[in-house]
Amino acid sequence: MNIVVLVKQVPDTYSERKLRSDGTLDRDATDAVLDEINERAVEAALQLKEAHDGSEVTVLTMGPDRATDAIRKALSMGADKAVHLSDEALAGSCAVQTARALAKAIGTVEGVDLVVAGNEASDGRSAAVPAMVADVLGLPALTHAREITVDGSSVTVKRETDDGVTVLTAELPAVVSVGEKINEPRYPSFKGIMAAKKKPVATIGLADAGIDGSEVGLASALSTVTSSQPKPPKSAGEKVEDEGDGGAKIAAYLVSQKLI
Repeated sequence: MNIVVLVKQVPDTYSERKLRSDGTLDRDATDAVLDEINERAVEAALQLKEAHDGSEVTVLTMGPDRATDAIRKALSMGADKAVHLSDEALAGSCAVQTARALAKAIGTVEGVDLVVAGNEASDGRSAAVPAMVADVLGLPALTHAREITVDGSSVTVKRETDDGVTVLTAELPAVVSVGEKINEPRYPSFKGIMAAKKKPVATIGLADAGIDGSEVGLASALSTVTSSQPKPPKSAGEKVEDEGDGGAKIAAYLVSQKLI
C-alpha cells in the first residue's frame, strides 16, 4: 500500500503571530514547527504501514525552503521519503488554491492508494483542504477520523462528531483526515533522526507538478485578509472583597458580563 501524508509547517503556537502589510502571515517572524495534527496523521500512516507488509509512506508538503525541517521531523518518525512543493509563486495562496496545488503534487507520486491529512491546520483553521483535495482528485473523502483500518481494497474509519460516532467505508484510493483523538504520535528515536538525513526528499516546482502559475498566489486568491486588529491586552480582572456578600457580588458581576 502506498500512503501519502500531507504535512504542513506552521508557526509555533507559543510564538506571537504577525501579518504582513498584504494580510498574509509573516512566517519568517516566528519559530516554525511541524503541525501537531500532522504528527498524528504521520503516526496513523505508520501504523497502517506496520500492519500491511510492503507498504510505503511518503510525506508531502507545500511551503518555503525551511519547510524541509517539518519534512525531516516526519521522516525521523519513520516515513520513507518526501516530496516538497516549493515555489515563490505559491505564497499567499488560499485554501482552494492550496488544495488544487497539493492534488497536482500528489499526482507526481506513483500508485497512491491512500492520502492521510490532519483535519485542520493550526494556522489557517479552514478544516476544508483535505476534502477539497479529495474533490479535485475525484476520490472519496472520509473526514475527522479517530480510527482507520484498511481491509483489502477498502478503508474504514470511525468518525466522531457532535452527533456521535459513525463508521464510514470507501473503496481505495481515498482521502482520510484525522482528528486529535486518533492517536498519540511517537517520538523520533536517535536512530530515526540520523536515518532521516539520508532519506530522499524530492523538491519540485510548479512546472514539475503541472501547475499554472496564474492559478496560485495572492493575486488570484479567492479569499484574502482585508483587515485585522491586534489581540487586546489582558485586563487585571476585578477583585471582590468578601464582607459577607461576596457571593452576591460575584453573581452580579457575572450577570453584568452576560455569563449567567
